[in-house]
Amino acid sequence: MTEQNVIPNGTQNGSGELLAWHFVDETLRDGRPVPADGERLAHDAAPALCVSGLHASERILDALKYAPGNTICRVECQDLATRQDDKLVCATRTVLWRVDGEDLLREFARKVALDVAELWEMPDGVRKYLETGNENFRVAARAEARDLSRAYVREDNVPAAAAAEAARAAAARTHAARATALAAAWAANRARGDAETWGRYNLLLEGLVEAARTADDSDDEWGDFADEFEMELG
Repeated sequence: MTEQNVIPNGTQNGSGELLAWHFVDETLRDGRPVPADGERLAHDAAPALCVSGLHASERILDALKYAPGNTICRVECQDLATRQDDKLVCATRTVLWRVDGEDLLREFARKVALDVAELWEMPDGVRKYLETGNENFRVAARAEARDLSRAYVREDNVPAAAAAEAARAAAARTHAARATALAAAWAANRARGDAETWGRYNLLLEGLVEAARTADDSDDEWGDFADEFEMELG
């Protein structure tokens, strides 16, 4: 991918701000604590892509490629330096809000696997797991999807093999949620083999994240109301 010097959306290299996505684990990659929402994180050296600075991606699926953990952050990047197609580097970054991606990333994996269901002969057990996420179906679904994927490979049926592999990935529990989501999306995108699918999946994941954030906000509002209600009763 070719590094560019102009930042999109009308902002200039070295100035301006940009909304982006960033995944974190319990700490940052350099061991520092993850900043609280609204706390401005600054890098004290010249940013250099993949070498030094604070990184993020404009598309959430691109950020998923580099995710060290399952916590999804919406960030504001300032003092932008350079970018590639799937990532950028800046000198200052602020987390605006975050959501726990453990469950929604696994839900996303199941949804993209269902998106390519018509490209292979999906067993009923696999479909039941993908539609419900019920753990009672998961192990059998993974085994069936794996076996059929291998059979399709032997037949040189690439779309069907990739579609079955998306289901196998979605049914995996031995990998982190971020890895499961990325593997399922990659396989489903390969099964489709067109230029639009990755963008559709990006919008799907953004929608799931926004729904989770809205649900979290609703929970907070109820918590505030419950506290006030208890105070009045007391």
